[in-house]
Amino acid sequence: MTIAHEELVSFAREILVRLRVPEAKADLVARSLVASNLRGVDSHGLQLLPYYVEQILLENIRAGADGKVISESGGCVLFDGEQAFGQHVAAQCCDHAARLAGVHGLGMVVARESNHYGAAAFWSQRIADAGYLGLTACNASALVAPWQGKEARFGTNPISLALPGPELWLLDMATTTVALNKVLNASLSGKETIPAGWAMDAEGVPTTDTATALKGLLMPLGGYKGSGLAMMVEILCAVLSGGAMSTELGGVYNRTKPMRTSQMFLAIDVKRFLPLDEFVERMRWLVEKVKSSAPAYGFDEVMVAGDPEWRAREKRLAEGIPLSEGAWKNLCETAARLNVPLPPPAS
Repeated sequence: MTIAHEELVSFAREILVRLRVPEAKADLVARSLVASNLRGVDSHGLQLLPYYVEQILLENIRAGADGKVISESGGCVLFDGEQAFGQHVAAQCCDHAARLAGVHGLGMVVARESNHYGAAAFWSQRIADAGYLGLTACNASALVAPWQGKEARFGTNPISLALPGPELWLLDMATTTVALNKVLNASLSGKETIPAGWAMDAEGVPTTDTATALKGLLMPLGGYKGSGLAMMVEILCAVLSGGAMSTELGGVYNRTKPMRTSQMFLAIDVKRFLPLDEFVERMRWLVEKVKSSAPAYGFDEVMVAGDPEWRAREKRLAEGIPLSEGAWKNLCETAARLNVPLPPPAS
């Protein structure tokens, strides 16, 4: 099924509104999810909406909550998410970080008691769109064993960095080889196997079987290095905020308790270091230098972070967003449950 992106936004928004989610919040959540689909990051797109619906009904996501500032000192803010929508918390925190950066040159906000906020890139880009270098990270449900372990202690703990100015470079990465949602997306797409290096079974043995991976563990990126990065994110988000850590978290697929994730948002005023146009030109030089490297055997070109997603967005804006059979089936069931009409296919 392929559907135009604005149709999908309206569809997702209506599902949330039927659950008495305020329309502004429903629109923000819908747009953040569809933005991931537009970028080709379907693992963080609308396939998550049915799980959000379950969390709302269980009150693990408190649709009416807004969150609040606990403290502000200089360029630092501590925020209590009050188990509101992660997207609603993140939007406020990004705006606080940008405000603080405008005054102090740097603005850092750490939030606790939040929820899943979709793809991290959506939020680093929000800071970049305000004119600042934007960095965000968050801890997540424990699905990853530490290096040399076989019991989960960390989440995928993603990191994203976005730049002000034109689209030159945008990093959005998990500290695992892939996010859990990519394995789930493979399952929903009917793929019996996944690439080597994505996951391990419950005993910590690498596996390429999709079903086994879903019952096992994700693999840290680069072994002990990814494990170290995951713990770094845990420190910057959860330890620093006083929030839930490691196995204390719930998760978007966990129906038994709130997610309680912590998130960090950093805005840096580039102009405090050098003029923005000079920064952009230096970045352009660096990107072009990297891309000028001769492609390795089996590749046609060298790309930088952000290139595949921007190309996907251009294509999907023109042609519509394809949804896997499994993801579409789940969305149809959720829509029927809430008596929401299905969107028309892209023409």
